[in-house]
Amino acid sequence: VQLQASGGGLVQAGGSLRLSCAVSGFTLDRPAIGWFREAPGKEREAVACLSTNNDIWYYPDFVKGRFTISSDKSKNSVYLQMDNLRPEDTAVYYCAADLGHSSSYYLCHSRPSEWGHGTQVTVSS
Repeated sequence: VQLQASGGGLVQAGGSLRLSCAVSGFTLDRPAIGWFREAPGKEREAVACLSTNNDIWYYPDFVKGRFTISSDKSKNSVYLQMDNLRPEDTAVYYCAADLGHSSSYYLCHSRPSEWGHGTQVTVSS
């Protein structure tokens, strides 16, 4: 099982970035998959989760209306579109999945079983 995140970078406040996560070793037809982030000195937190079997998503309040998670099953990839970025969004972003659960809500409130390497997102003010 591998999850490969990419697309991070430096952007000004108010700008946008799109992260990609290419997965291998499983298909996007049952497990929950999502994006988490970890800022310096802070705990890792969920920012978006998706149930791949029914396309039900979950977002915490602090990203609602700004972040959008989506998937392309033909490419076995998941994306995170981030708009109206703020300096407090600066963090390392990780793609993660739970092969034993399909609930996006559960994934965002638990510790996933599978993690990819992170990609740095830096938002300047």
